[in-house]
Amino acid sequence: MRITQSMYYDSIYGTNNQKLTKELFDVNKQIASGLKVQYASDNVKIFTETMRLDNELTTLGQIKQSTENGTKVSDQTDTVLSDFNSNMERMRTLLIQASNDTNSDSSRDAIAKELRGLEKNLKALANTSINGKYLFAGSAVDIKPISEDGTYNGNGGVLNAFIGNNNYQQYNISGQDLFLGEEKNRRREVTSNVVHENLLDKGKALSSSSSIAELMGDKDTTKLNRSHFYLRGTRSDGVAFKDIISLNEDASVEDLLNRIETNYGDKSVTVTINDSGEIIVKDKFKGSSRLDFHIVSAVDYNVDYTGVPPDTQLASDRAYVDDIDDLDAAKTDYETATATDYFVREFSKSGLQAANGAAQNIEGLVYDRTQFEKDGSSLSSNVSQILKDGNSFASPSTKISEVADISKGTVDPADDTLDGSSLKLTGKDIHGDAYDVTIDFKSTNNGGTTFTYNGTQYNIYDMDPDNRQAVDADKMTYQQLMDVVNMVVTKHLPASSPGTADEYDQAIEDSAIDGMTSFTYDGKISFKDLTRTNTEASIALHDSNSDDFTANASIMTFNTNNALAINDPKTDFFKEIDEIITSVEDYKLYPDSSSGTKRNIGMENALEKMDALLDHLGRIHSQVGAQSNTLNTFLSQTQTLEMSTITLRSSVIDTDIAEASLQLTKLNTNYQAMLSTIGKVSKLSLVNYV
Repeated sequence: MRITQSMYYDSIYGTNNQKLTKELFDVNKQIASGLKVQYASDNVKIFTETMRLDNELTTLGQIKQSTENGTKVSDQTDTVLSDFNSNMERMRTLLIQASNDTNSDSSRDAIAKELRGLEKNLKALANTSINGKYLFAGSAVDIKPISEDGTYNGNGGVLNAFIGNNNYQQYNISGQDLFLGEEKNRRREVTSNVVHENLLDKGKALSSSSSIAELMGDKDTTKLNRSHFYLRGTRSDGVAFKDIISLNEDASVEDLLNRIETNYGDKSVTVTINDSGEIIVKDKFKGSSRLDFHIVSAVDYNVDYTGVPPDTQLASDRAYVDDIDDLDAAKTDYETATATDYFVREFSKSGLQAANGAAQNIEGLVYDRTQFEKDGSSLSSNVSQILKDGNSFASPSTKISEVADISKGTVDPADDTLDGSSLKLTGKDIHGDAYDVTIDFKSTNNGGTTFTYNGTQYNIYDMDPDNRQAVDADKMTYQQLMDVVNMVVTKHLPASSPGTADEYDQAIEDSAIDGMTSFTYDGKISFKDLTRTNTEASIALHDSNSDDFTANASIMTFNTNNALAINDPKTDFFKEIDEIITSVEDYKLYPDSSSGTKRNIGMENALEKMDALLDHLGRIHSQVGAQSNTLNTFLSQTQTLEMSTITLRSSVIDTDIAEASLQLTKLNTNYQAMLSTIGKVSKLSLVNYV
């Protein structure tokens, strides 16, 4: 083949010029943009690696921002809780000062005033916000968490910071944990609140070594008296009990305390007596809020037990009864009692009004047959409904059998069913009319659960959409119980007896217009009259066996004249702070129902309660510290990873200016050499042509 001049020219210039021009363009573009590639077509490998690193940087940016935001909240929470601790330590110091007997009432008034000021400051701290978002409201960050009365309005929602790879870290503390949290390692402790002096030696305090005669008195030293102690309560496992403990006057208080301990189960509680003659029961098991205690005692001075065996009852002994209401006529003042009287000593007083038909003269006789406390349009119970499995508050959907001591439902405790149990619901409705209701728990096989209103029986229907029938006893929920309460107290009942399911549903709907029965935040039943600000209604809800000591113990309690809680696994922060301050305002060293606030725990117990609150705060504060440390660790790691990723991305995509400049010089030299060669070739060809 003949090689032409044009072929030679194209071979040297055409191909090399195109290649060098492109390489020069690429190098100039890299220098101008600072990037090795700008499009995927430039270099697929580099472009893909850059996109991957960009995604990583985006994720790290999100983690960094989320963690920084969480750290700000956590650090602010840490600061606020430090202020909480400082205020509470000051309160504790003031409590110690107030409990000193050298203080006058005016000094204690000044201390109480400062305590109230610290309480206000604690509420202000509880309502701390950042950029309008409240720290302790849970996930309801727009809601002010603490009301003036100390009620918590937030929720238990958790706020999390995104820390990558579907991992999250909590950065908030909800008010539900802080103000209503639970300390599972804490033991419940309760105390009676009636001060008892030594009746035979006024200058000597009662102690465990005191005799029963010193506790109950002795009006005729020629007779051997026997005192009877009517004990009721609930063990930490939710099992209820009642017992009559009979002791001769020469027995000791220690014997009584031991018998009380036995009723709670072997080695499950410790029972002691303080210098004020008040009985204290402390649970040995942790994490239960169910422990309860009530006792009242009676002695008939006219009966002589000399030579009578301890387990023998004399029919003439008026102090030994089956129905505790029969003690209502006894004397309660030892000074005015005579050798022919019978005498009752009360151990717990609450100021609660007795239910219809209950003992009225001696307040301490009544345990759970008490009316809900009234506050304007509202009626509230004072016993939280707590599940037996765990220590959680019941909810409307909770089955009553999950809370009640179902072993008391029938004659045979082994049956473990509510079938055969009944509750009494008495009081006045919103119109002022009296009602008397019995709620009979029955299995479906026995016709299902019903309630009888002033002699007329109605079914309590289940919610099965395919087969509505009277609900099985063990499946009845608190919502169904509250529906009955609402119907009765508003006087909206089914149109007929026993009523159809539609009539039952209509009655519930109608009753909701005039009243609302619901659970409070701490698992207590509450009724609100929607028709007036000062309701005429009253409610008492209790086991029908309550007053009968020959029958089973109460399956459950709703409102009681029980012992005061000194310590409990469950925290109710501002309620407890108020109780602590009230003990100073009432000048009470120990509980004393004879004056002021009857259920005042006293300054000695207030100190114990304050220590428990400080321990609770300390645990929460430690949790915040752990959260902050975790967030700061992740933030530091994220920042390091971000810098490493940026560096790696730069090495992948960014142009090395020095290297590119060198490459540009090299390409320019090559280009100039090519042009020089082409010029020489062109001249040679022209000479040859001539």
